[in-house]
Parts: sequence; C-alpha cells; structure tokens
Amino acid sequence: MPEATAAAAPLPMSEAQARGLPARWQGLPAVVSAQTVVLILGSFPGAASLRAGQYYAHPRNHFWPILQALWPQHPLPNAYPARCDWLLARGLGLWDVHASCEREGSLDSRIRNPQTNDFARLHGCCPQLLAVAHNGSASFKYADAVRACLARPLSDATVQRAAIRLPSTSPANASWSFERKLTAWAALMSACHLL
Repeated sequence: MPEATAAAAPLPMSEAQARGLPARWQGLPAVVSAQTVVLILGSFPGAASLRAGQYYAHPRNHFWPILQALWPQHPLPNAYPARCDWLLARGLGLWDVHASCEREGSLDSRIRNPQTNDFARLHGCCPQLLAVAHNGSASFKYADAVRACLARPLSDATVQRAAIRLPSTSPANASWSFERKLTAWAALMSACHLL
C-alpha cells in the first residue's frame, strides 16, 4: 500500500511560531487496495485528523456519516483500523492531494508550500480504479495533474480515470446540507456500481 511521501518531521507548533514560521505537517498514508474502484481525495488532513492519525476525525465532518448512510446494511465500526477495512470492502480508497504542507489551523486556504503525493505509485496498487472523487474544491484544483499521473497506457490508447468534484464533507462547507451532500455522493457511488 502506498504511503504519503516522506518529508521532514513537523516542528511543534510553538517552536515553529517562535521562529516566525508556520508548522510543516506530514499527511497520512494512503488507504487503498487492489479492489479500490473510487479513490476519495481530500486536500490535506485537518488538525483533528492529524492529531488522531485518522482521516476525517473531526466529529462534525460528514464523511463517515455519509458513507454509513450509503451502506446502512453494513454497520460502520467505531475503531479506525476496522473503519478502513470497512471502507476498502466497499471498493473505496482514501488519500490526499498533498503529502505535506505548511499550515496554521485546518482551513485549505491556509495551506502553503505543499508537496504533492506521488500518484504514479498507485498504478500497481489500484488496477480496478475507475474514478477519483475529489472531496471539495481545494482537492479538485489538482484534478488534471492527478489524472495525468494515473493515466495508464493500454495498447495504443491511454485510459483516463474520471475526476469528479464532490461537495466537501467538511463542517466548513455549511452551505450544503447533509442531505444534499449525501445525494451527490450517492450519485457517484451508483455510477461506479458500488451501491
């Protein structure tokens, strides 16, 4: 399974601030398997997720509740490792556009000097990948670059995976209700034959 590109260990926030610099944060490893059909890409984990070492750890983020609503017949486990297994069993994968960045707080607009993850490494790991679902507009800004890295030569043609912009599940995306987000996410999962 690919892991986020290695970078220097983040400075503690207080030491970085003492130097007049924002902290440099390392992202989380990819959660993918050979059965991954849809790769969900965020921009970079928020502070709560980085502290927990878990994707979408903020209690008000709609990510995990949306997935549970899509597959109500399969109860979502509480433990994070089991959640990752549950997600993989549904044909999904998780990663972020950025491997590391400088940022104060959790807002995407505060990301500075990002280092992009090595998406070319996913070729051998995700042979069934059909689509990249960008969780919000900050991730979707990199859709063309990500798709170019994931293009796979096949005979004389090149297979391009679909790049889909989904409404962000972040609590900062308050203009979209849970129901509207769920409808958009359900449409993609249905189109990829995962529902």
